[in-house]
Amino acid sequence: MTPLDAQLAWELAELAAAGLARRLPALGGRADFVTSDVLGLARDAAVVEAARSAAAEHGTGARASRLLGGGSPLDRRVERLAAEWLGAEDALLFPSGYQANLGLLGTLLDRGDLLLSERRNHASLIDGARLSRAQIAVFEKGDLDHLAALLAQGRGARRRLIVVEGIYSMDGDSPPLAELAELALTHDARLIVDEAHAAGVVGPQGRGAWAAANPPAEALAARVVTGGKALGVAGALVVGSGALRQLLVHRARSFIFTTGTAPPVAGALAAAIERASAMEGERERARGLAARVAADLDLPPPSAAIVPIPVGEDRRALEVADALRERGLELLAVRPPTVPPGGARLRVVTHAYNTDDEVELLVRALAEEGLPRRTEPTTARRTLPLMVVGTDTGVGKTVVSAALVRAAARRGAVRYWKPVQTGDDDDTTTVRALTRESGAELAEPLYAFPLPASPHQAAAEAGEQVDPARLDAALEELRREPGRLIVELAGGLHVPLNGEVMQSDWLARARPAVVLVARSGLGTLNHSLLTLEALAARGITPRALVLVGEPHAANRETLVARTGLPVLELPILEELDPAALDRWLDAQDLERILLP
Repeated sequence: MTPLDAQLAWELAELAAAGLARRLPALGGRADFVTSDVLGLARDAAVVEAARSAAAEHGTGARASRLLGGGSPLDRRVERLAAEWLGAEDALLFPSGYQANLGLLGTLLDRGDLLLSERRNHASLIDGARLSRAQIAVFEKGDLDHLAALLAQGRGARRRLIVVEGIYSMDGDSPPLAELAELALTHDARLIVDEAHAAGVVGPQGRGAWAAANPPAEALAARVVTGGKALGVAGALVVGSGALRQLLVHRARSFIFTTGTAPPVAGALAAAIERASAMEGERERARGLAARVAADLDLPPPSAAIVPIPVGEDRRALEVADALRERGLELLAVRPPTVPPGGARLRVVTHAYNTDDEVELLVRALAEEGLPRRTEPTTARRTLPLMVVGTDTGVGKTVVSAALVRAAARRGAVRYWKPVQTGDDDDTTTVRALTRESGAELAEPLYAFPLPASPHQAAAEAGEQVDPARLDAALEELRREPGRLIVELAGGLHVPLNGEVMQSDWLARARPAVVLVARSGLGTLNHSLLTLEALAARGITPRALVLVGEPHAANRETLVARTGLPVLELPILEELDPAALDRWLDAQDLERILLP
């Protein structure tokens, strides 16, 4: 075994020990409650024949990218059929839904734009957002008040887009699209709706969640329809205006620089769209079975054909899935990071071809396993942490954290936490002294090491190792508490937590609100801009930049011009005490920073 393979084996062993190991399932004759082939089109005779005919006429492969002559005339047929089906001007065919989302967001967004993304959005939307270089603001699912505040604060952006899923892939419900559309129009924003689990399943003629809600058309920027779910084939289409299609052809890198769609796929997809639009009975059957499963288990009614069964513990979810597999039922355990820590679940997908006996067996087997087991993380609202990040060590993060704690305490409950403390100077003690009589609560560090060094070095000196999974669990517990949570990180953004994970990696997993702290003087332009680039690569745009030290007008003006962020200056205080912090706070506008 090579050194690299040894490292990989160690990482796999860690995943297995945490109950997060994955395997590729094979149905093997079991009742299918896993796949997204809701209408059974993957084996539909007309769809299969269309694929066979396309291969016979146009070959099996696309041969090149579309711009280099790849694909076939069937691609354009699919696009026109999809546009007609969804009542749009035009569409563009991509080889996969992942590529469609990356291409769409990368085309419509750039620096100076604002993307409002719901927290439970699919990984392809999250990755597309990160690559777009736009400012990203994350709002909790269905929290229209928070979204409205974010839209108001981002009124200076060149373009504002809200992105949601039509049916949430892990929760099975639908966002309030009519209200979202109204809010978007009020703030001159537009909506992108990923219809992956909605197209073919809900809405008139299976036209998706947007058509089912019937909001004003002018609020919509685009929809994404994947061909590998209810359509039973593969590929994906971005559906919208003719201008949008043309711009995607020019700018969508995931379209331009990839081989086109194979003719058999395009042929099958065209047939599937025609079949799906007329399959009212199959749609009703699949949705009816999902509603029956939910009702029999006393769960909320699903919006389509996905029913999440809450379990809570990762290992328990795997155990139940294995037990049901032994009884001839195939459904999968869904665990972090796909869902939040503590939110493991079984995900049931019902199909038009599932029998009544299969559904009865499923419900009985789940009940005998003691499910559903409702758990707080799947339902309780969690506070969004505000993390104080530095460009370096010793830049003043602790003083800024204390100031933010005092400011937040004026608005309600607040808690401070420094997850990893290194060195003899206890920052929690400092914050306690600077926030006395404010009513703030302080959580103790999860790790404290005497060596004043980076977390991985300080931990190694103490014979320990920082475990990011423990940090995740502790953060999740604190997020369930009421009020604002302010978290101070150790050192600079890129310091290693252990031999494998940097602090920036953990930050990206937590997806918090961020305040960046830097020195005001020499070197701050380089350090601040490099740190901001690193944050942007992880899909994070700070709410503000705080420069600590002697005010430096030229540096401040440059950073404002280059970043578009609010830049605050915190001078060195003659007396570092609560009164001095309050005087500074009284002169600041912190509404954007302290948004929930």
